Amino acid sequence: MGMDEMKDPMGRAIADYWKNGKAGRLRVFSPMFDEDEIPVDLLFRQYEEMSEMEQKALQLAKGKILDVGAGAGCHSLHLQEAGHEVTAVDISPLSVDVMRKRGVRQVLHQDFFSLEGVYDTVLMLMNGMGIVGTLERIPEFFQHLDKILLPEGQLLCDSSDIAYVFEDDEGIIELPDASAYYGELTYRMQYKNIVGKSFPWLYVDAETLAEQAERCGYAMEVVFQGEHYDYLARITKKKK
Repeated sequence: MGMDEMKDPMGRAIADYWKNGKAGRLRVFSPMFDEDEIPVDLLFRQYEEMSEMEQKALQLAKGKILDVGAGAGCHSLHLQEAGHEVTAVDISPLSVDVMRKRGVRQVLHQDFFSLEGVYDTVLMLMNGMGIVGTLERIPEFFQHLDKILLPEGQLLCDSSDIAYVFEDDEGIIELPDASAYYGELTYRMQYKNIVGKSFPWLYVDAETLAEQAERCGYAMEVVFQGEHYDYLARITKKKK
């Protein structure tokens, strides 16, 4: 499943930056936060400009690699240049087009949940677990991972514990009294006059992700702890 170009603000921003060396504001809206912005040049960064956590993930990636939600292809390009076999996947047709023009050799315009093929490493960076959307969908995510991850393979993914958002002046965290998990958010993006559809996005704390992985037959270890409640996890299939 792809995306209509007229509903693809991030893809249009990426295409503009690739063509012109600059882009307008890629605006991000969520009911929980003030309006935010994604610097488009960030999506074109080199390895040296990446966070230590991203660099660690790229160092751990091995074998046949799938880069999920690859955007402008910065991770895929680095892995490719390092001699790895990497396939980039994104639902944005404009992003996919730019990745091909930038030299990513294997690019798929597809939704993660409809992917076929098998991989040694599935890479999901930049709060990559977000595409799962809700906690309720995590079992479906792992069921699909069963199909595309080789028995000795690994999922490298990052996320953040956003409990800090609910911290008061005294440092006490009071989570909202809601039936939904506090890390389930809704976002919408806008670039110039292109307004994207609202979409669910999941921030999942490490303990919850480890519990969910365990229930689905996987083991998780945190391999890097970021400076702002973020972490990199390595998830592997449990031995039977």
